[in-house]
Amino acid sequence: MVGITSFHAYVPAYRLSREEIARVWGTRSFGGERSVAKYDEDSLTMAVAATIGCTRRQGYRADGLFFASTTSPYKEKQAATLLAAAADLPREIRTADFTDSLRAGTTAINAAVDAVKSGGAETIIVAAADCRMAEGKSPFEQWFGEGAAAIVIGKENVLASVVGTYSLASEMIDSWRLEGDPFTRSWEERFVITEGYLKTMEQVLTRVMDEHGVTPKDFSKVVYYGPDTRSHALLSKRLGFDMAAQVQDPLYSDIGNTGTAALPMMVIAALDRANPGDLILVANYGDGGDALILKVADPIKGFRANQGMGKFPARKIPISYERYLNWRDLVPLHELSRPSSPPPSITCLWRERKGVLALYGSKCRHCGCPQYPSQRVCANCRAKDEFDDYKFSDKKGHIFAYTIDYLTTNRESPAIVGIVDFEGGGRVMCEVTECEPGEIKVGMPVEMCFRKIGVRGGIHSYFWKARPIMME
Repeated sequence: MVGITSFHAYVPAYRLSREEIARVWGTRSFGGERSVAKYDEDSLTMAVAATIGCTRRQGYRADGLFFASTTSPYKEKQAATLLAAAADLPREIRTADFTDSLRAGTTAINAAVDAVKSGGAETIIVAAADCRMAEGKSPFEQWFGEGAAAIVIGKENVLASVVGTYSLASEMIDSWRLEGDPFTRSWEERFVITEGYLKTMEQVLTRVMDEHGVTPKDFSKVVYYGPDTRSHALLSKRLGFDMAAQVQDPLYSDIGNTGTAALPMMVIAALDRANPGDLILVANYGDGGDALILKVADPIKGFRANQGMGKFPARKIPISYERYLNWRDLVPLHELSRPSSPPPSITCLWRERKGVLALYGSKCRHCGCPQYPSQRVCANCRAKDEFDDYKFSDKKGHIFAYTIDYLTTNRESPAIVGIVDFEGGGRVMCEVTECEPGEIKVGMPVEMCFRKIGVRGGIHSYFWKARPIMME
């Protein structure tokens, strides 16, 4: 039996109210709010958070990792390998990027299912994330959101087995983005929805039910993509699904349309509340459509709501539209007059990749003292070259000391730089994110998160930052 063995979603903490967007442009608000990735987040960092959530909870290492996104940080470089390094997965792993379509998430899931069924792999993680941009005053600006989802496909302890699939290719230029375009484009809405979305999704959903001998009433939950809430509801009405009892909330009111991650996030939200024996119908759209039929198994009882979507929809930090413009580099801002920083050394990044990307330090074999970065001499007992690798990214800690930097070259000023003392020993100095200057304090509990430092010399730089732990 092949199916979903683990899942985890990540939603940025920041929210931009649609009322706030409408106020700026004098337009109608669609209601609700959308998630916004901070300037130090992108599709890769969000995918890392979702992937670590899967592997950390299950305690296993996958032998395959597929990354799905239309907003990968590189145009010519596999992001899945970078994701695997940051998530501390083994090098003996199958990696692949799936991109250029909003259907990339389910395309990757189907590829993972086929690989596991054939015996080519035992366990594959599919991580989907997007951070799409929309033109100001456009409907997309209100509807788009940002987030990530990771779904593990395997054979053991299956939470929901894949009992049926169907795929359809449909060529239509409805939404697209050219090389170098910052914003997603779209054709006339009525044509796109009527001739593209509705007709394609009707065919996909009808055919998968016909081929597997099921009807709409057989499903406990129906999960399908929609470009917006109105189109999503219209499809339900056409196919006879009970909108209140059967159809999964698309999460657009609280988070927005997260692109390639939208459908996987809806699946996770549905599994959060599923019961053994439930049938779930899943359908995705983008240059055609994919459909899957899932049957929920007994191990789902061991999963709880805070393991999938969990606490993220409730973890909200409101921001202004002006702050959003700054984070997305949509307005020119005054920069401090100082020499530009040199580009990072690719050789040094390669040499220190384990310490930088997976936050490994060392632990002394003599006295057990952990330290970061790795050194040849123990800071405690002075033993030389007697160390084992020690991972800090999964350790919690607290703020020992901090400073507020008003001369930072970050996208936003001021920056908070803290010294973190880890549980079990070890200390690191790093930025503190998701925290306002008035909130930081000595002793604050924190955890580590993988974040974007910037782009210099055509290279994306990443490292780990501390963020406050949200108390239950």
